Amino acid sequence: MKALDFRRFSSFGFASGVVFWIVTILSIAANPCFSVTTNAFSDLGASSANAPWIYNYGLVVAGGVALLYSVALMDWSTNKVEVAGSAFMVVAGIFLALIGIYPSGTRAHTFVSLWFFLQADLAIASWGIGLMVAKKRLLGILSIAVAILAPVGAEIVT
Repeated sequence: MKALDFRRFSSFGFASGVVFWIVTILSIAANPCFSVTTNAFSDLGASSANAPWIYNYGLVVAGGVALLYSVALMDWSTNKVEVAGSAFMVVAGIFLALIGIYPSGTRAHTFVSLWFFLQADLAIASWGIGLMVAKKRLLGILSIAVAILAPVGAEIVT
């Protein structure tokens, strides 16, 4: 039996982001009162939103796609630090899907959304450090910069 080639999921990282933004744009269109500067994206999946299922099902799909991408990352890993980063991304994909299962207003929402962001940031930082170990300095520096700047940008927006 031929081994499964996970490299075919290499574009799924990009695809996960595309799914998220398409779902978010559709959800914003269904909720004209939504404001990027006032509301959290999670508000699009709350029971008070118009068609919250769009956002919630979309997050489940985006999380599944991110999970498959993380398996491809594991397949590409050349050192243990990259493997750790890939494992963090597996967990982040699961928690992204859980945000859709536990939308804003449910008891577990704050926990699953916080852990998604923490795990995703750890994944990006770890992968960047792993790239540095693999002597891919520019990509490593860019990944680490994203891991540092993403939470700063999120804090500025909120």
